[in-house]
Amino acid sequence: MVRTISESDAVLDLLIQARRPGKRTVIGIAGPPGSGKSTLAEEVVERLNAPLGSGSRAVLLPMDGFHLDNEVLAARGLLARKGAPETFEAAGLVRLVRRVRDGGANIRYPLFDRTLDRCLTDAGLLKAETPIVVVEGNYLLLDAPPWDGLAGLFDATVFLAPSIETLEERLIERWLSFGFSPEEAAEKARGNDLKNARLVLEHSRAADLLLTQETEAT
Repeated sequence: MVRTISESDAVLDLLIQARRPGKRTVIGIAGPPGSGKSTLAEEVVERLNAPLGSGSRAVLLPMDGFHLDNEVLAARGLLARKGAPETFEAAGLVRLVRRVRDGGANIRYPLFDRTLDRCLTDAGLLKAETPIVVVEGNYLLLDAPPWDGLAGLFDATVFLAPSIETLEERLIERWLSFGFSPEEAAEKARGNDLKNARLVLEHSRAADLLLTQETEAT
């Protein structure tokens, strides 16, 4: 997709204002599924690292690395709700972000492999000297336990909030791109994704930067 540069510019400006001299800066980018938060977060990290060539000024830490395994979800009767708040190991994410903020040592963190549809433990590496960490995910600002344990751990926060109508269109298109029929795509979007989207839109804390741009997102 093509995203206007102004959104990443706004996030980079926010980072400049929020940075802690001599300490690591941690920013959270949140929003409902289909809002474009992953694409924006990737772009911000790419732009931060571009001047360094092979260096690393920033690292992306996705919330998706804390998906519970399908076997666990099936045992709890939650497989059909995968992606809902209760299908993540939120307490583990809170502990990790706290460690990330404190800094001082190399930190391994999990990543989600969409091909395998499962998390890979310790697949990501945050080096002690990396000064900026961009955390992205649906529920980073959710005002409910245990997610509210993240409050105060970010130096700055961003929230993407397209309309429900826009999100529905994007989410159906996403499932179509995975090979589902129009009927199946609509059911997946409306039966699970949009429930999660409404929860995020209605029960997230206010962010330092609110983005509502109605553009195509992934």
